Amino acid sequence: MDYFITLEDVLLTSDPKSKIEKFNNFYTKFLNNDFVFNESYTPCTLVEPSYAPFLEIIKPTLLPKIKNFNTDEGKKYLIHTVLHIEYSAIDLALDAALRFKNLPLKYYQDFLEVASDEIRHYLMLEDLLGQLDGKYGDFPVHKNLFEALQDTPTFLRRMAAVPRYLEANGLDQNPKIMQKLKSNNDPFNRKIVKVLETILEEEVDHVSKGDIWYKYACDLEKLPYDSTYLEIIEDVFPGSTKRKMDLNFEARKQAGFSCNELKALSKKTD
Repeated sequence: MDYFITLEDVLLTSDPKSKIEKFNNFYTKFLNNDFVFNESYTPCTLVEPSYAPFLEIIKPTLLPKIKNFNTDEGKKYLIHTVLHIEYSAIDLALDAALRFKNLPLKYYQDFLEVASDEIRHYLMLEDLLGQLDGKYGDFPVHKNLFEALQDTPTFLRRMAAVPRYLEANGLDQNPKIMQKLKSNNDPFNRKIVKVLETILEEEVDHVSKGDIWYKYACDLEKLPYDSTYLEIIEDVFPGSTKRKMDLNFEARKQAGFSCNELKALSKKTD
């Protein structure tokens, strides 16, 4: 199997069911060492997200806020929102495993494992949505994660901006959503919480993987970890280092963030 050509086909596949089937076939061959790296491969340029053909994409500011978890419609919207994040994260992981060449095999193993986890998260959420007679595409979505992919074409920027910023932000937000769900402790909310707990636990590992390879990228360029990270995320996400962030300190420490980074992001002075 040609690793890059086959993985590119998986990434570009729009239909979720087909994408997942193709990935599973690809991943089985990868785990069985049935692949070759064709170093003449040139990464494709992505101009639109893979989900563009079947989802309505609007500006994030036009999306309603997630507020009401007491109604089925509110639950559906919450699940759909997280589902879209997970589906977008599949493509981010696939692209990371595709776009950057001449790295240690462990790098590709790590990000394909992340993609496999994100697929499992997507399927768990899709099942919950189906239990409410909903489906992916019932609500409009934004393409913020895809735009972050486009804005980070280099290895260093991608590792800083995606695992260590976007996914790390999920470590902060997930517990807040779970707390709101627990405040209305109905049986279906408990199902959602259980899935979100699994996602949170595994996302710590994803951010940790990104942390390892971010630091590897910094070492290649002889750059300091903390200041380089803050410079990159401010460049990719203007204003991100200016506002005070409500952080999940424990999860971020587990994932590799330094005390100096956490102080800078949270604006703590002690």
